[in-house]
Amino acid sequence: MKKPLLLLITLLSATVTINAQQKDENKNADKELIAAKADKEVVGDSFNRWSLEFDLGQSKGGKPYADGYYMSDPDKVLGGFQLNHYGFGARYMLSPKFGIKSHFSYDDIKKLPGSKSKDFKLQHLQITFEGVVNAIRLFDIQDEAKRFGLLFHFGIQASQMSPQMNTAAAQTKGRKELNGGIIIGATPSFRILNNLSIFTDIAINSNIRQHFNWDGSYAQRSNNLTGSLFTTSFGLSYAFGNEKIHGDWAIISDKKDKEINELNNRIGEIETLMNDTDKDGVPDYLDTENNSIAGVAVDTKGRMVDHNGNGVPDDLEKYVDKSISDNNTVTNNNTTAVASGMLEKLINDGYVAAYFDPSKSQPTNASSDNIGFILNYLKNNPDKSVEITGYADELGDTEHNNKLSGDRAQNVKTILSKAGINPNRLTIVANGIDDSVDKNSEYARRLVRKVVFKIK
Repeated sequence: MKKPLLLLITLLSATVTINAQQKDENKNADKELIAAKADKEVVGDSFNRWSLEFDLGQSKGGKPYADGYYMSDPDKVLGGFQLNHYGFGARYMLSPKFGIKSHFSYDDIKKLPGSKSKDFKLQHLQITFEGVVNAIRLFDIQDEAKRFGLLFHFGIQASQMSPQMNTAAAQTKGRKELNGGIIIGATPSFRILNNLSIFTDIAINSNIRQHFNWDGSYAQRSNNLTGSLFTTSFGLSYAFGNEKIHGDWAIISDKKDKEINELNNRIGEIETLMNDTDKDGVPDYLDTENNSIAGVAVDTKGRMVDHNGNGVPDDLEKYVDKSISDNNTVTNNNTTAVASGMLEKLINDGYVAAYFDPSKSQPTNASSDNIGFILNYLKNNPDKSVEITGYADELGDTEHNNKLSGDRAQNVKTILSKAGINPNRLTIVANGIDDSVDKNSEYARRLVRKVVFKIK
C-alpha cells in the first residue's frame, strides 16, 4: 500500500508545481468569470480549478470467480449492498470543459453477509489517472442545470490484488499481484454550498492483466488476464481557490463576447443621446430646452429664438400676427381676444412648462423663458389668474414625491409673485407622481419633472 501512496503524493506534488508555474500565465487568460452564486451573479477574474474528492460506497467484482464463490446475492434487490469502498482524489480543470484527475481507493472484496457464497476476502488497492469532461459545459446547458452537474471520466488504472485468507479453492493468502487496465465512469453532482458539492460516481474497471479470481484463487486459463469491477460511491467535492464558487458551476464568458456587448451598449447610448424628444432638430444631449414648441425655430442649443426678449418665441409671435392680419374683418378688441385665446390654449395644453433636475425643487435655467412667458401673459391680462401644478417622476417614495411636486409649484409661484404678480392670482396644486413615461428612461423622466400652467 505504501508504493501507491508514494506514487499519488508524487503526482500531486508535481501537479501543484506545474500549477504554480502557470499561475502568472492564467492571469492573462482570455476568459472571465461570472459566478452563478445561488440565484445571483458575482463577477470574478477566474474560476477555481482545483478540487478534492472523498467518496465511499460499494465495489463488486464482476468476474471471474471460482465455482461456489460470488459477491452478489440473487435473493436481494440489486444483489445486496455492503460498504467496502473508500477513496479520495484530486482534480484539476485545464479549461472550463476539460480536466485531469487522479484517484486512490481501497476495496475490501469479500462475501456479502447472509449470502450462500463460500467465504473469501481480497484486498484491492487502486490508483487512476484520468481525463475529465464537464458535460454541462460541453453541451452549454449551465442555465438549465442550475445547481446540478455532470462529469464523465475515462483513463487508465493500476491496482494491486492481495488475498487476505486461504480458501478451499486456493492457498494464496499474502500473495500480491499488480494489475492494470482502463476505467470509465459518470459523476452526477449537486452543489450544496458555494465550494462544496455532493456526488454519486458510477465506474467500471476492466483489467487486462488479472490472474486472480475475485475470491483470491487463480483464474482458469479461459478467464485469465481479464477481470471487471463495478463501483458505486457517494462523496463530497470541495473546490479551493480565490473565487467564491466551485469551478464546476462558474459560468464562463469569453472576453470577446463581453467586448461586443460593451460595443452594442455604447451604440445604444449614442442612439439614446441622438433622441430628439421635442422634435426641434437638436439632439437631447445638446438640447438645453427640450420642451420647445413644435415648428418654432430654435438655436444650436435647442432654445426657442426670441430676439426681442419679450418671453414669446419669434415664430409664435409671427403666427399670432399672421392669424390676426388674415382676419381683417374683426375689430381691435376681437384681434386681442383671438391672440389671447390662442396663447391661453398653448398654455393650457402644456406647451409652456417649467422643468426640474432630479429631486430639485427649483426650476432649471432653461425654464426661465417659459416662466417669463407666463409672467408676460399675466401682466398683459390682469383679469386672468393661473393654476400652477407640480409633478415628480417615479423615482423615490410617494410621500417624498407628493411633497416635492408641491414645493416645485410653490417655488414657481414665488418667482412670479416676486416678479410683480399678485399672489392671489396664483394657486398651486401638488399632483405628485406622473407615471405616464417609462421610469427606466432617464430622458423620459426629464419630461415629467415639471410644473404646468392652466389659465383661469
